[in-house]
Amino acid sequence: MSADLAKLEQHLATRSYIEGYTPSQADVHVFNLVASAPDAKEYPHVTRWFTHIKSYAAEHASLSGSSTAGEAFAAGRAAPAPAADDEDIDLFGSDEEEDAEAERIKAERVAEYNAKKAGKTKPAAKSVVTLDVKPWDDETDMKALEEAVRSIQQDGLLWGASKLVPIGFGIKKLQMTLVIEDEKVSLDELQEKIAEFEDYVQSSDVAAMQKL
Repeated sequence: MSADLAKLEQHLATRSYIEGYTPSQADVHVFNLVASAPDAKEYPHVTRWFTHIKSYAAEHASLSGSSTAGEAFAAGRAAPAPAADDEDIDLFGSDEEEDAEAERIKAERVAEYNAKKAGKTKPAAKSVVTLDVKPWDDETDMKALEEAVRSIQQDGLLWGASKLVPIGFGIKKLQMTLVIEDEKVSLDELQEKIAEFEDYVQSSDVAAMQKL
């Protein structure tokens, strides 16, 4: 006699055991009917259950419960109809038990999803900044000024293109584009470092800033 795997697969889709919440003689009975591990692709729930019950092999004889409930999954046999006044555990569990088991499985899947989500590294928040650096006068060496500014290197800072923009009286400001990682680079601290090149720099301003 063998087990009705299709019926068993449907039953185990929302349950961990044949009946109740712990291994019992019902599981042992059906386990013996299955005999060997089924096709995992066709019967994934039966395979999961079979492997689990197999791990209790040394304890099969000592498990509690009756094998009667397990007989419902014998191929070609129907489950005996329970008497109207039978107060024993229902073969398929009460609605309350089904709901509790379904909620448990749902909670497990949500926990697994959250764990996977937490394990994923979020991309660093970045910003594109346009920075204006103003010299003291029209005699300031703007090439040396730019080289001094670009000499500032740190993790999360990437210097981009630059150009000279006239601001009047023959004076030109240096306008630079840079990309920063928001958590690693403080613009206030960066401007303080630029101000340290006091031979060239009068001041600096953030002309524009946009999140990537």
